[in-house]
Amino acid sequence: MKKHVWDNRARYLGLLLALPYCALAQAQTQPAAAPSATDQTTQKSKPSKGVTNLKAVTVTAERRDKPLQTSPVAATVLSGDDLSKMGVNVVDQLQFASPSATVNNFGQGIDFDIRGIGKAENNTQTTTGVITYRDGVATFPGYFTEEPYYDIASVQILRGPQGTFGGQNAIGGAVLVNSNDPVINGGYHGYAQAQVGNYGDVGLQAAINLPISNTLAARIAVDSDNRDSFWNIKGPYTGSNARQRDRSIRLGLLWQPIENLSVLFKTDYDHLDMGAYPADPVNSPNNPFDITANADLMALDRFMRSVLKIDYKFANGVDLRAISGYQHGNTSYRTDLDGTDLGDETFRDSVNETIYSQEINLISPDSGWFTWILGAYWQRDTYDFLPGQYLIGLPAGNPATEYTLQGTNPKTNEAAFGQVTFQLADPLKLDIGGRFSKSTTSNDVSVVQYGLPLLDQQSASYTNFSGKVSLDYTLNDRNFLYAFVATGFRPGGLNVPVGLGIPAPFKAEKVINQEIGWKAQWLGGHLRTQVDAYHNNYENFQVTIGYPDNPTFGIEMNTPNLTKIYGFESSAQLVFGNWSLNGNLGWMHSELGLFYATDPRIIAEASCNPMTGPASASCFNLAGHEQTYAPNLTYNISLERVFNIGNDSITPRLSYAHISPQWATLFENELLGDRLQSRNLLGAQIDWSHGDFLTTLYGSNLTNQRYIAAINSNLRFAGAPRQFGVRVTKYF
Repeated sequence: MKKHVWDNRARYLGLLLALPYCALAQAQTQPAAAPSATDQTTQKSKPSKGVTNLKAVTVTAERRDKPLQTSPVAATVLSGDDLSKMGVNVVDQLQFASPSATVNNFGQGIDFDIRGIGKAENNTQTTTGVITYRDGVATFPGYFTEEPYYDIASVQILRGPQGTFGGQNAIGGAVLVNSNDPVINGGYHGYAQAQVGNYGDVGLQAAINLPISNTLAARIAVDSDNRDSFWNIKGPYTGSNARQRDRSIRLGLLWQPIENLSVLFKTDYDHLDMGAYPADPVNSPNNPFDITANADLMALDRFMRSVLKIDYKFANGVDLRAISGYQHGNTSYRTDLDGTDLGDETFRDSVNETIYSQEINLISPDSGWFTWILGAYWQRDTYDFLPGQYLIGLPAGNPATEYTLQGTNPKTNEAAFGQVTFQLADPLKLDIGGRFSKSTTSNDVSVVQYGLPLLDQQSASYTNFSGKVSLDYTLNDRNFLYAFVATGFRPGGLNVPVGLGIPAPFKAEKVINQEIGWKAQWLGGHLRTQVDAYHNNYENFQVTIGYPDNPTFGIEMNTPNLTKIYGFESSAQLVFGNWSLNGNLGWMHSELGLFYATDPRIIAEASCNPMTGPASASCFNLAGHEQTYAPNLTYNISLERVFNIGNDSITPRLSYAHISPQWATLFENELLGDRLQSRNLLGAQIDWSHGDFLTTLYGSNLTNQRYIAAINSNLRFAGAPRQFGVRVTKYF
């Protein structure tokens, strides 16, 4: 069900596909994530006055805990302590802590891209290309995105296609978010945190480990945040002014009746009320926080997730792992579609989404010259567009000027996957992995398009085999080299009819990634570096253009020729004495193949063949254009220094992140607002550690840069302004 609207004032008949959820990127507004149980001990202790080495970092990209420095994957791994230091507490802030990542956030939906591959069309049919896993379960693919990071153990950002283990939604990469587990015989421990800041921000957060018996433990974590609006909204609108009221709770239970069996259950509930996601036209000359509106405004996400993970280790060392997931949520959104008080265009929807998933793994012991993993996966994801809730009104109240939609969109995914590893020689290892996937999607919806009733009952299926072949060479205990070829796949989907019959589905995307990397340690273990170079052949990018034969309407199609994307990344972590430094750099080049297309935002009637054109005033040759959301340069750096004062410590910390300009569409039309300018964010913290208390003064976007966080439906969504405050945490 398409959720994208083009220039309604130019031509109402261009409303073929439905408007996406629009929202604001909330940068650094909720309480920072609390340290994990391990990190809490570090936080409570006085920092060492001597030389300190870097902590070991592990990654679970291939279903095993493996050291990041000897894993053939480009990844950024952040502990709960790292998230707190960097002020990362929602997904869009990850772009300021990892290279080559961009998150263009309009709240209840995001465009998350890694190395220029992810998601550019915002609808339920176009699945995400960068999937987020929460405690081992793939989450809602594109919506319910503002789930906060609280009581987190680690976040792993995996760059490049994860076709073997991440599956169909990981063509650009994957994000693995793991919350803290209960600890059996771990006693009562946890933390309580309070935060106050500008814009009336008040946040509370807490977690506690509960030892129930020698075989059973529980952990409860809660998060709450209230914040006033960033915006000054004028006009005869009704509803919220975009104040924030978020509530989240998580319960975890760990049962280990015998040594070789563990059962972990977690359930979360989130009530995320952002009030609204205000926006105005893309080229408005005013301050983006001063807008007008005359339509009802609303933005509310309510959802829950339950995860059951069972691990059983057989006598021969083989591990049987089963992960079951159930997720259900409702997203409700209302907005002023023209972004001003001058028009009468409005949009509203209320959509339920329910996901059932099951994964089963068999994992061999880690030792020996030959190891293996086998797995199977099943998922059913159903969207339910509630009657009378999905409406575009131009204006509302008259069937002749309304577009309504109701019905269901079920999707399924079935897969079998595996990997084998051969230790060819002491320093040389070969990994071969693959995944076969079958995906289906169906529409059973009814549309009333400005008085014209339409039925949409269609389906499509897609199959694919993706995989990875990697060769690793351990030069010595300080240098690790790798090279691999990996592929990824994202299924296609269905177009909604617009009175011209049932349009053809769009095809699946595919990518072939070639990569080499070098990971090293220097200065006796005080400096760790990672360097990689990659080249992607990206096929069938899914994009909305004007119908080739009748560009009065829009349709989602695929680019007919390869897009080439290549780049270079590096990162470094340094700990020396009481100094710490962390830096990331990504450089990227992207280039479309031959492709002619009509911009659906521009009135046009002449046909435009995607392969042959011809080029005209409305048929554009896009060959050589950059991929969407693929900035040429991203980098970030953070620096801290610990000062020991008696039994206390004071740690000042500075961070800076840069993301160069990027294009929001392939048409690269600056007059229509396609150019997202650079983001340059400066942040700072000062921590005072005193016994079991940690007091933090924090600030984000200290230069108060006015930047546009996302462009969608000819509207612009402002990034968060300067924020600052104080946070006090008590550990016990």
